[in-house]
Amino acid sequence: MEQQPYSQFSQYSRPLPPEPSAPVMTVGKWLVTYLLLMIPIANIILMIVWAVSDNENPNRKNWAIAMLILWAASLVLVAFMWGAIMAAMGGMVNKFS
Repeated sequence: MEQQPYSQFSQYSRPLPPEPSAPVMTVGKWLVTYLLLMIPIANIILMIVWAVSDNENPNRKNWAIAMLILWAASLVLVAFMWGAIMAAMGGMVNKFS
């Protein structure tokens, strides 16, 4: 009598239901999104609202979170660069005075 190899799936197992997918954001919705982000101050507020909202489209929500992370990293990098420039200028002022 030959044994069959162990199988994780039996002939009686049911297939898993499909995972729910987010509605696709149309090109028009993305254009409106970018137009709204051209408004000063409102762009920051909108990004934060989209990132923390539970009712927002998951595609826009994940995009907003990624953009906020990039903005924060850019802010840190710019602050570091300005600090380096100011330190270099301070050293030059002390050298010539």
